[in-house]
Amino acid sequence: MAAIASLRTSLFRSGTYYYQPTLPGSRLGYEAAGVVEAVGEGVTAYQPGDPVMAAANFDFGVHGVYAERVLLPEESVIRRPAGVDAVTSAAAWLSYSTAYGGMVETAGLAPGDHVVITGASSGVGTAALQTALRVGAIPIATTRGEAKRQRLLELGAAHVITTDSEDLAKEVRRFTGGKGAEVAFDAIGGPGFAALGDALAPGGAAVLYGWLDPRPAQLSMNWPQTVHMYANGVPASTESYRRRASAFIGSGLADGTLAPVIAETFDGLEAMADAHRLMESNAHTGKIVVALG
Repeated sequence: MAAIASLRTSLFRSGTYYYQPTLPGSRLGYEAAGVVEAVGEGVTAYQPGDPVMAAANFDFGVHGVYAERVLLPEESVIRRPAGVDAVTSAAAWLSYSTAYGGMVETAGLAPGDHVVITGASSGVGTAALQTALRVGAIPIATTRGEAKRQRLLELGAAHVITTDSEDLAKEVRRFTGGKGAEVAFDAIGGPGFAALGDALAPGGAAVLYGWLDPRPAQLSMNWPQTVHMYANGVPASTESYRRRASAFIGSGLADGTLAPVIAETFDGLEAMADAHRLMESNAHTGKIVVALG
């Protein structure tokens, strides 16, 4: 079995997530992949031996996947894509389903569209770059400094903006011939959210899926635009969305257009603290995986 050390688990562990632990019984861990060992009464969709991954549609106060064996309800399990190993599968579902659900299903990202992707070196950010390319869109990545610029270009970003030294809206308009981007996909929020709105073309869509900046998000006066507050656990709770996202991710993994970027793989549950330290250092690009058992 393999699990992921993610930003949301780090925030939850430190008490800074958008909801608080339900003590003493809260668990930890959202993303994992493994093999079914047993099924409960009435479960017909899976049987022992099936390779599966967690759907990441549950509350940490109820379920968690930092363990060698976990118990999840049927609706929180998804069949792994054929031929895909546990490490790759653990790194795939949440990142790619968030990118697909937020950019494609929610914002309507289409071929030829420009999309601004903030926090582009994260697990979801790198998945968003690949997802945008897979639908024929043009990804513009943002990062705070120069250290990750070249890596983001190698991962498929058409352009990279370093927000510590460059004007985001001005650069986006330069890259788009003055018209602005059709979509912004944001993990940060806060006052800087207004700059993303400034960078949109008229009628564009901004999707806020994270709150790395806990301050209130500010809106742009660049009207008209649509703002979406996206939480992947909501659509992932429906069978129809899980089916569509699974088909998109599975076919992308099969043809190679989607390939999770794995920063480092740790071995054993005892290495989880080291994995979280790497996550909190922000020195990595992509997903951090822990192999369990």
